[in-house]
Amino acid sequence: MRPLLAAALAGLLALGATACGSEQTAQAEPEAGSDKKITVYSGRSESLVKPVLEDFQKASGITVQVRYGDTAQMAAQLQEEGNRSPADVFLAQDAGALGSVAGQGLFAKLPNEVLDKVPAAYRDEDGEWVGVTGRVRTMAYNTDQVPKGDLPESVFELTEPEWKGKVGIAPTNGSFQAFITAMRVEHGDERTEDFLAGLKANDAQIREGNAPIVADVNSGMLASGLVNHYYVYELAKEKGTTVDALKAKNHFFPNGDIGSLVNVSGVGVLDKADDDPDVRKFVDYLLGKGAQTYFAEQIYEYPLINSVVTAPGLPSLVSLNAPDIDLNDLDDLRTTIEMIKESGLV
Repeated sequence: MRPLLAAALAGLLALGATACGSEQTAQAEPEAGSDKKITVYSGRSESLVKPVLEDFQKASGITVQVRYGDTAQMAAQLQEEGNRSPADVFLAQDAGALGSVAGQGLFAKLPNEVLDKVPAAYRDEDGEWVGVTGRVRTMAYNTDQVPKGDLPESVFELTEPEWKGKVGIAPTNGSFQAFITAMRVEHGDERTEDFLAGLKANDAQIREGNAPIVADVNSGMLASGLVNHYYVYELAKEKGTTVDALKAKNHFFPNGDIGSLVNVSGVGVLDKADDDPDVRKFVDYLLGKGAQTYFAEQIYEYPLINSVVTAPGLPSLVSLNAPDIDLNDLDDLRTTIEMIKESGLV
């Protein structure tokens, strides 16, 4: 089905017992097949998802044992462990990693009542994973250094001479790798190789992740950078100010450009946990109003259920002229990673 492959807030945030209590209530006695414990492999960072996992524990009485790591590394580990894995659930940063694990036959098919909570574009065509939040690729730019009239129409323009030394990227980051995978799907390997070589030749500025890129754009150390949309909002929150007060702004590439890829964070259930009622409660919780509100209001990602609205200031997903990419096709991360290495960007 698919080729092989071998994720900010510090501290705790309670979503509120009222909001979650209506969705997840502790059981006086374990249900049949329940041991009140699940194991989650998380490719999403601890600072982002720990508040959600802890709130689920409080509301349900189910202990969540978590192993955190880079999404690609977690996917590779799951494939190496196979049916011996202690994991019940994989919470991933992007659809490509979920697809690579699904391609090894390690995920159970999710029930239709779970899948139907999320639009078809943001879940697996075979029902083996489902999106939890939406995440849009953007170009963060410094308003003092890049006038609005100079903003590019396409991400491919960033390899042109006027952008030399002015673009920050995080080539080891999973979201950048998923974006490059989408470029391969949309435009082919040859054009993608040319793009990566162009970034290298144009002295792209390398950072370890999206957050350092946005911080440097805001301070003026970088003119621009390729990131996910929510990092500008997180920086404003960290500084105790508003997005409007920052020098760093988001530019959404228009006209379906691949630079505005809409990807998802998502979840898949390991086949061995298919009938585990505790795991089902956890997946339902991630797609429930409490968790979706947290992701929208605290992390500034796009909620994927109809009953939760997008954070103020963000364009709606439907208003974005995003590229028409099937997220099921983003599973060949191995080739993408090799391509990035061969370009000399890492």
